[in-house]
Amino acid sequence: MKRFLCLSVFVALALTGNATFAADECTKIIATGHPQYPAIAYRDGDNIVGAAPTLVEAIAKQLNIPLESKYMGTWEDAQAAARDGKVDMIFGIYYNDERATYLDYVQPAFTYDAVAVFVVKGKEFDFKGQDDLIGKKGVTNQGESYGTEFDAFMKDKLDVARAAGIDAAFKDLLAGNADYLIAGYYPGLAEAAKEGIKDKVVAMNQALLKAEMFVAFSKKSPCRSLADKFGQEITVMTTNDSFDKMLVNAEADWESAQQPKK
Repeated sequence: MKRFLCLSVFVALALTGNATFAADECTKIIATGHPQYPAIAYRDGDNIVGAAPTLVEAIAKQLNIPLESKYMGTWEDAQAAARDGKVDMIFGIYYNDERATYLDYVQPAFTYDAVAVFVVKGKEFDFKGQDDLIGKKGVTNQGESYGTEFDAFMKDKLDVARAAGIDAAFKDLLAGNADYLIAGYYPGLAEAAKEGIKDKVVAMNQALLKAEMFVAFSKKSPCRSLADKFGQEITVMTTNDSFDKMLVNAEADWESAQQPKK
């Protein structure tokens, strides 16, 4: 009888161990990104497409791990999904200390992103750096971070409202509710072209800042164990021109998608 009980306990422990192992194993990566950041990432139906998802899909394929790039809502929603473990990965994201509490960042960054100050044409002002924004009203997209240092400066020194999307931020700018808009340079231009306002707004010649753009895993995902392998492949693909080609192709795809359908 004792032997039977011991055997039963052993089997139960073994099954529990196997279940735990299965739960910790990465069998598929669910990824997401910014829905309005062409050509790095943008929404296409239920998916996020662009250069960043193309990059992580290529790496996942090399690792024989299926990857699905899903649209999860706004950029703020996408970050919440990564924080809550509803997705395994988020791409095209800047680093800040708060995000690092729920994300494991893959090193190195896969690109540098220029952040610009947009204004209404004819309402340009002298701009050499962030101090020139003090005393003016700004607007940016909800959920955006521009790095720990500038986020702190923006909170302490600037008056910047949050809009529900880059398109809404441009509407606030044109309506006179803001003197300037903060956005990524290329997605800002792309959104202006999409909204038909490219001749009404202009980016200041001086970039506000340049930030590193990363891939990151949710700390709640079993796939976070793949961070080092993704980092190794990102190093390869950003030094052998593979990512540059992905970006060129993504830009062409975005421009093609904006053409009127016949």
